[in-house]
Amino acid sequence: MINNTTLSLVEFLLALSFLLFVHELGHFLVGKLFGIHAEEFGFGYPPKLVKLFNLGGTDFTLNLIPFGAFVRFKGEMDPDEPGGLYSANKWKRLGTLLAGSFMNLLTGVVLFAIIISQTGLPQPEIVQIASVEPGSPAAEAGILPGDQILTIEETPVDSLQIVSEITQQNLGEMVEVELLRNNETVFITLIPRTDPPEGQGAMGIVMQNPIQDVGFFRAIPAGMRLGYMQFRQLLSVPGMLIRGEVQGQDARLLSPKGIFDVYSQVREEARPAEQGQPGLAFLNIAWFFALISVSLGFTNLLPIPALDGGRILFIIPELLTGKRIPPKYENMVHLVGYTALLILMGYVFFQDFVNPIVLP
Repeated sequence: MINNTTLSLVEFLLALSFLLFVHELGHFLVGKLFGIHAEEFGFGYPPKLVKLFNLGGTDFTLNLIPFGAFVRFKGEMDPDEPGGLYSANKWKRLGTLLAGSFMNLLTGVVLFAIIISQTGLPQPEIVQIASVEPGSPAAEAGILPGDQILTIEETPVDSLQIVSEITQQNLGEMVEVELLRNNETVFITLIPRTDPPEGQGAMGIVMQNPIQDVGFFRAIPAGMRLGYMQFRQLLSVPGMLIRGEVQGQDARLLSPKGIFDVYSQVREEARPAEQGQPGLAFLNIAWFFALISVSLGFTNLLPIPALDGGRILFIIPELLTGKRIPPKYENMVHLVGYTALLILMGYVFFQDFVNPIVLP
């Protein structure tokens, strides 16, 4: 029987390899659309084991390291190669370089939409009674589970927070609540307790936002909002670090080993709740890798030499002035940047081994 750690490792390698494959597929498809010749599309990383087939002049290969994928365009660093990446015009190069991150962001949105289509979409503007504590002011006033709160003290209710705030402002005083029950409006009055029993609120109710069942296509806008929120949060991290709102250890860089450490701990915590609910395991895994996919898309857009964002950075002056930075300078910067990136990743890997991340 496969133990949990091995199972988590297999899940992690397959899922992360898929995200890396999707990234490279984005580069390949858009480059192909723009007439940029791809010499090789590799499954896994070199050294090469075998050429699988040739399609449209591109060798599809299987490589020794069974992780991720790569695409090798003709003339990646040589502007004199006709039909190559570097000789393509600025817009085609920009589109091809952006395509990898776009595919990761799109994958994140699709995964979020799949999750929402399976779990439903919360309706934050609707406040519903989930349960009522026996003997509480709400129970004595006749509030029932399933009632929707329309107003409290004549204030329209469109969030849980409004109910909590007005209740706290009127402890020990008579409060009027308008409810919707079986499509009929009901008015009740009650007095919120100033000293409720431990574990109970002033009125003695548990509120919730009802869940609306939605199909996959209706879930896409919500998936896009979640992807945007994740992207914006990542974008705000440097500023939060500068302002001291986030501690350095909470925003440390992670290697694939570090990401796996986080994943294995998350999976270990989730497994008891997944017993007897096979679908829940898929949703939990999909949620984790939706976040990772958006993070990969964001990271590759950072203006770091050797990453897509670093290459895009050299196209911006050309977009603005029409003049291209000489290839020898760009190649030199990418070479130095790539070397620095390898050193940084080596250090991050080392830290993830000697000081593995532990979730609180």
